[in-house]
Amino acid sequence: MKKNVFVLLLACMSFGNAMAQEADPVVMTIGGKDVPRSEFEYFFNKNNDSKDGNAAKAVENYADLFINYKLKVLAAQDAHLDTLASFKKEFANYRDIQLRDYLKDPEFEDSLALSVYNVMKQQVGDADMIHVAHIMMLLPQKATESVRLQKKARIDSVYAALKDGADFGELAKKCSEDYTTASKGGDLPWIAPKQTLPEFEKEAYALKPGEYSKPFLTPVGYHIVYMIERKKLEPFEEKKEEIMQLLKSRGLKEMAAEHKIKRMIEASHGQKTREEILSQVQAEACKKDPNLKYLIEEYHDGLLLYEVSNRLVWQRAAEDKSGLEKYFKKNKSKYQWDSERFKGFVILSKSETLLDEAEKFLKKQKDESGIEAWNKAVPKDSLKKVRVRYGIFKVGDDAVVDSHIFDKPVSKQNKLYPYSACVGAKLRKPKTYTDVKAQVVSDFQDLKEKEWLEELRKKYSFKVNKDVLSTVNKH
Repeated sequence: MKKNVFVLLLACMSFGNAMAQEADPVVMTIGGKDVPRSEFEYFFNKNNDSKDGNAAKAVENYADLFINYKLKVLAAQDAHLDTLASFKKEFANYRDIQLRDYLKDPEFEDSLALSVYNVMKQQVGDADMIHVAHIMMLLPQKATESVRLQKKARIDSVYAALKDGADFGELAKKCSEDYTTASKGGDLPWIAPKQTLPEFEKEAYALKPGEYSKPFLTPVGYHIVYMIERKKLEPFEEKKEEIMQLLKSRGLKEMAAEHKIKRMIEASHGQKTREEILSQVQAEACKKDPNLKYLIEEYHDGLLLYEVSNRLVWQRAAEDKSGLEKYFKKNKSKYQWDSERFKGFVILSKSETLLDEAEKFLKKQKDESGIEAWNKAVPKDSLKKVRVRYGIFKVGDDAVVDSHIFDKPVSKQNKLYPYSACVGAKLRKPKTYTDVKAQVVSDFQDLKEKEWLEELRKKYSFKVNKDVLSTVNKH
């Protein structure tokens, strides 16, 4: 009897697995790891930018890119880059942010909002909350009497315009020196007692809706205040949503999540660590939302992809001077200019004597390291009187080069550094890879990445289930 029950149980499990595979079949296997169709669809639908209208071809093309992506991630894992402390920290921070919506603690959030409300209630007491706008003339702390009188005259002229019927909001936009509120017509957030400067509070609370004050002075300047509205503090239930929005802007989700995690650790009687709790939450959340699973996986793999590519390809290629020079010589025809260039030093000086010294010195230098040599060779007070830059310039890139090398008229005289010169040579085409370094490095990195991918495709096995691939986005 027990044997029959066991056999039946195995059959049910097998049937369940078969149903799961049928619902989300394996579209490819890479390095021994199955990729379900849902995962491929997530990445394809998010990253596909094909516009030729051939959906089947787009899927096929993307499958090749996806395989490359996964092979690079496998290479990163084999290099144990996922064990680096820097990787673990960055990934954990991102994952924790994504899980905050699954770590809500309504009881904690409500209690925090109520605490904020009670502080507001205690602060306001029986007084009103006021909503005002203001026009301000900013007065620096160490302002002279002359400046103070100027500011006073300006605020008085604004007051006179108000008395003649000018619109308060328009005057605030044109005249107020509180630039955070001027564009909004001087509008300020709701104010409770003791939330602003005593002088400001006294004048503002004396007003009725629709009234404006006479000009008055506070430690920050002259003001005119306009009373928009005043009211008693609303009950908590009416104010709750506004408080919640305020708390969210100040990290409520993060605080609530941390409080929830702490409670879950306590509920386990210390048997589970913070990381174990978060792994549990992640597993449960990903069951409910497959897109979350793939979003977290995307960030995880993206970090690995960048790290392994940078270490094994990009950085190595960028630092391989011999390889870059060989690549440049082999592909010179790709790197032609449509016009002449000047390669060398541009010198600006306050004195003709220093300009001559700089020219003589820099004529002996071969490249931009000459600037550092010059800076070390001359006294510090002379460095302030001479400016040197190095580069490759075409017509229009630099006014000094245009004038001295390309015989263009000087558009504007440099009064601070009236003496100038250029040390270097005209080039009709690049002579070394450094003349077109950015382009050569980029192309060389592309080449090395292709070679690396060829190695990865030989190293790791991969197989595409074309029957399943043909059903992508069609089931």
